[in-house]
Amino acid sequence: MEPLSPDASPLRERPSAQHYLFTFAVLLAVWLLLVGTTRRDELVAGVVAALLVTAVAGPRLGIFTGIRLTLAAPFHLLAYLGSFAVALVRANLDVARRVVSPSLPIRPGVVAVRTGLKSRLGRLVLANSITLTPGTLTVDIQGDTLLIHWIDCPPGLDIEGATGAIVGSFERHLSGFLK
Repeated sequence: MEPLSPDASPLRERPSAQHYLFTFAVLLAVWLLLVGTTRRDELVAGVVAALLVTAVAGPRLGIFTGIRLTLAAPFHLLAYLGSFAVALVRANLDVARRVVSPSLPIRPGVVAVRTGLKSRLGRLVLANSITLTPGTLTVDIQGDTLLIHWIDCPPGLDIEGATGAIVGSFERHLSGFLK
């Protein structure tokens, strides 16, 4: 399979007005948090700065089309962060156990897993989540398939089994706030 170049991706989308508005609101909120006041002059400066940055970054906002703008999205984000924290601790303990006990099996291998996430941002966050957990490393993304180097790849593992073991919990939570 041939890897997709960033420019040839069929997943590239134009940002909608909703995404421009979302970006503007986030930038303005960050400005207000940084200045710590809602004085009129600071508010006007924040609006101008947020408008300028949104206008300049506009052509590059396409990655944010992968965000689901729903009321439930923040709760899914929190659930994902909790799930990621648990997976991170488990993976660290597993790798530490393998280092301390050399008799434990290490059968490295590259497995292909499929994702149901359709957006570039969703696949990017999933790939980085996998890479950040010790014992796994995302090697490549080819369409809806991620190639993962796994520290202990059980023999005879099928693609559905690998998908469930590696991306199951991440993808379930990510699909709540990312497309």
